[in-house]
Amino acid sequence: MNFLAHIYLSDNNELIAIGNFMADGVRGKKYQSYSNEIQIGILLHRAIDSFTDAHPTFRKSTKRLHKNYSHYSGVIVDIFYDHFLAKNWKDYSNIPLADYVEDFYQSLKKHMDILPERYQYISPIMIEGNWLLSYASINGIQSVLNGMNRRTKGISGMNKATKELREYYQDFEEDFKAFFNELLEFSKNKLLELKQLYNL
Repeated sequence: MNFLAHIYLSDNNELIAIGNFMADGVRGKKYQSYSNEIQIGILLHRAIDSFTDAHPTFRKSTKRLHKNYSHYSGVIVDIFYDHFLAKNWKDYSNIPLADYVEDFYQSLKKHMDILPERYQYISPIMIEGNWLLSYASINGIQSVLNGMNRRTKGISGMNKATKELREYYQDFEEDFKAFFNELLEFSKNKLLELKQLYNL
C-alpha cells in the first residue's frame, strides 16, 4: 500500500501514523531507536506490506501490469489502490479527506526532526503538492507516476500506467474494495497485537 493507506491504517494515532509513514526509510533493527509508538508504526507498516504482497487479490491486480512494467507492477498497484481509497474515502471515514490530510501534514511538520533524512526531504514537497489529496483524481495519480518514473530515470515507464488504470478501472476498483476489507481486519488485529506487546 502507498502513503494514504498506511496513514489511515494507523487508527488515528499520531505517532503510529508517523512511524507507518516513514517506515521504508528505517532499515533492519534501527526502528528500535525510536519511541514505542513510532516502533509500532514501523512494524505495522512492515506487516501490512508483507500481507499485501502475498495477497491473491493484490497479485491479480499486478498481473494486469506485469507485461509492461515487470517488477514495478506492485509499486504501481500500491498507487492505484491509494487512488481508490481517496476516491471512496467517505466509505471509510467520517472526516473529509481534505481535513484528514491537512491534520497529517501538521503532524509531519511537528515531527519533522525525527524523520529519516529522505523523508525530511520529500515531506515538504508532498505537503506543497498536496499529494495525499491529489490521489483522488487520475490526474493526481498521473503526477505521482511521473515523479516515480523520473526517480527510475525513465527505466520503469510508470508514467504510462494510467492507460491501464483507465482501461481496467472497474476491475482495479473491485480488487481494491475486496482486498481492503481484508486488510482492514488484518491491520486492526496486528495493531492490537503490537500494542499489547508494547504495553500500550
